[in-house]
Amino acid sequence: MNVLKQHLQATIFTLLERGASQRKIHEVTGIDRKTIRRYQSIFESQRVSDEANSSTAAPTDMAEPVGAQTPPPQTPPLSRPPASRIVAPVKPFNFARSASEPYREWIEQQIRLKRNAQAIYQDLVDQFGFTASYDSVKRFVRALRHVDPEQFDRLEFAPAEEAQVDYGEGAPTRDPRTGRYRRPRLFVMTLRYSRRSFRQVVWKSSKQVWAQLHEDAFRYFGGSVSYVVLDNLREGVITPDLYEPELNRLYAAMLEHYGVVADPARVRDPNRKGTVENAIQHTQNTALTGRRFESLEAQNEFLMHWEENWAARRIHGRARRQVEAMFQEEKPHLRPLPATAFRYFTEVVRTVWDDTTVSIERSNYAARPAPIGSLVSVRIYDTTIEIRDRRTQELLRTHPRHTQPGSLELPESERPFNPSRQTSLALASAGDIGQRTKALCQHLFDAEGRVGHRGMWGIVALAKKYPAWLVEQACDHALHHHLYRYRQVRTVVERLFEQALERLDRAPQLALPLTQEHPLIRPATEYSELFDAGAQHSATSRSSTTGETV
Repeated sequence: MNVLKQHLQATIFTLLERGASQRKIHEVTGIDRKTIRRYQSIFESQRVSDEANSSTAAPTDMAEPVGAQTPPPQTPPLSRPPASRIVAPVKPFNFARSASEPYREWIEQQIRLKRNAQAIYQDLVDQFGFTASYDSVKRFVRALRHVDPEQFDRLEFAPAEEAQVDYGEGAPTRDPRTGRYRRPRLFVMTLRYSRRSFRQVVWKSSKQVWAQLHEDAFRYFGGSVSYVVLDNLREGVITPDLYEPELNRLYAAMLEHYGVVADPARVRDPNRKGTVENAIQHTQNTALTGRRFESLEAQNEFLMHWEENWAARRIHGRARRQVEAMFQEEKPHLRPLPATAFRYFTEVVRTVWDDTTVSIERSNYAARPAPIGSLVSVRIYDTTIEIRDRRTQELLRTHPRHTQPGSLELPESERPFNPSRQTSLALASAGDIGQRTKALCQHLFDAEGRVGHRGMWGIVALAKKYPAWLVEQACDHALHHHLYRYRQVRTVVERLFEQALERLDRAPQLALPLTQEHPLIRPATEYSELFDAGAQHSATSRSSTTGETV
């Protein structure tokens, strides 16, 4: 027999107690009338037994007249219990005895051993000859199993101690590129003490956008906090870890500039930043639901207006205080903003070449004391270049940023002149082209050291595009006129190549006579006989295939 859930049973019994008909109960609950009729009979039998028990247990006092006994006043049942009162669970009516009831004590012991319903059912069949279905055991075990509700500790924070940040979804906004409506990303930072929030929507997120949104929030509040709690998204956290998370370099540098410490939440633990989670939900449900905007600027303007006029003036449900009043208490405790704004940069990893430099945007910068062949982190600012140790982030060198390709930032005193494996290989490849080419490459190494390796390899690579004798001739010309740069040698090679093409164009074109007779050329009659034999062979093959006679 199918059993209704407890809340449906309680609904039927409540309506029956109020005198509702079966038709009315069917309209309210949607339960079949046959089921309602069955529960009505159970309800009536239960009420009869309760009245019999109450009449039997009633005290009989002959000294007091019957008319003096007045029944206690009865209040009509409420449609729903008050919110402030703890509602006791509805006691289920014992209308269906489970087939597992005779084994209650044994099943309770198995539940305490943390065994599941499938294992209990199998042992009931093997040990006690249980004949009912597994579903009956599963329902019985579910009723016996007691699950404690999940509990959370409510934390309190000092003013300006913590802020929480996260992304959500904004209202549909018209995309200027496609003209269609789509949802942007909603950034929210909430101060944990006062619950004051900063909201802004953006189309795309990146490391720099994520950091800039934090800066905008700090300027909006008029100061920063001690630490910020964030989710483990890639813009902020590279490698999630409970004890030593690896933060994004740009994000960590921005927080360090404002004196803020990042505290990434545990993976899959949104309750650690429940304040900002509630703020996002409050924003979506109250401010943005049912709205559309024509631009991001319009939505950000609306969010700012809504925060100032409604969200900040609300009375917080748990604190029972106005958010704006709590923010005015918290504002003097915020950390003051630095005098200068944070300088954003792009970080790349480069290898230190054998000339002790790193290559950035087709220019070279000195990287000592970083060893040759090691990897270093390079931060590219608008006007400067910073070379740092990749492991410790210690600053090694600072250089002005060059915009012209081919620039070199390396003092003469730091240039290595001792030959390396690359030196020997470059000179050997130049020797394969010619002795003058090798002499020019040797002169480049003697004058510039290992920095000249690039020029040497450039001269060697010219032989892949132009004839080797032209490269050799150009190197001889360069040595004679003291031209020791790769670009100068390349210019000479290109000029010599153009001159060679011009000479070919001016050379007279000899018209070769058409040879009519030659020992290798057969007479025309033989070719005619060959063509006739081929045509006859083709006709014979076609007739044999189709079955026709020729």
